[in-house]
Amino acid sequence: MALRALDNALPIAPDKPKKLSKVTIPTHKEKQQPDCGVNDENKAPLPPPSTADACIDYIPSENLKAFPDPDIQIQGLVGGLELKDWLKVCESLNDLRRFALFHSTLLLPILEKVMLVIVKAIKNPRSALCKTSIMASSDIFPAFGEKLLDSGSFDHLLLQLLLKASQDKKFVCEEADRALKAMVEFITPLALLDKLRSYVSHSNLRIRSKAATFISICLSKMDLDGMEEFGLVELIQTAANLLNDKLPEAREAARSIITSLYKALTENEEQKEESWQSFCHSNLPAIHAQAMMKLISS
Repeated sequence: MALRALDNALPIAPDKPKKLSKVTIPTHKEKQQPDCGVNDENKAPLPPPSTADACIDYIPSENLKAFPDPDIQIQGLVGGLELKDWLKVCESLNDLRRFALFHSTLLLPILEKVMLVIVKAIKNPRSALCKTSIMASSDIFPAFGEKLLDSGSFDHLLLQLLLKASQDKKFVCEEADRALKAMVEFITPLALLDKLRSYVSHSNLRIRSKAATFISICLSKMDLDGMEEFGLVELIQTAANLLNDKLPEAREAARSIITSLYKALTENEEQKEESWQSFCHSNLPAIHAQAMMKLISS
């Protein structure tokens, strides 16, 4: 029986001849370029491109050497430190370190310019330049000590070191800590306390805790006369506030400050706890004084 045509069915289009895609065969003269975006598991991965930071050599102070002709080399130091090429600035900073270690008297006439350059370099976002400049500050503290306090840039340098010692980049943070320890070692505690005192009330929690840590180190090196000259009441009130700080580093520094104060105040007292209690209640609110007594008794 013949099939009847369906009017509702879609018409079947006749098959069209398929077009052959063109294939270009490279001649022997043409070089096929590798596809950098394809990961071929049969090929070894290419090494990452080297960065300029890898070229920086962080030289320990003990490996630095004196200049054979320092009087000539000093003439180009400031110019080298002010170059726009940061790699050249790093080289000049290492030269600065050599002068600080072996020819410090030649740096005295340009010390203020040197301090400005160091502060500027520490602020630089490039980590290699920042770290090299911090290493330079570590070497100028032993060379000049309290002479640096006369520089108008010292406060800026101290702030930058506290900032860098508080950040997350470990190799910069550790270097800044070393610089601050050198500062505490080669500048008298009383002079340094005057510089650090404002930072224990800083709005930045990490700066506050770092300042507290180095205040506690300063106090551990002082006797009662030095503490009295700075101000015993200010010290005990600072410690009381830091005991409630959010950061454990600041609270630990507070406990160290209180211990140093207790030892100095009661060294020649027969009734040590009574003397300490009287001092605390005379200068602190009752709740804080009780905290001081509890800390010492524990």
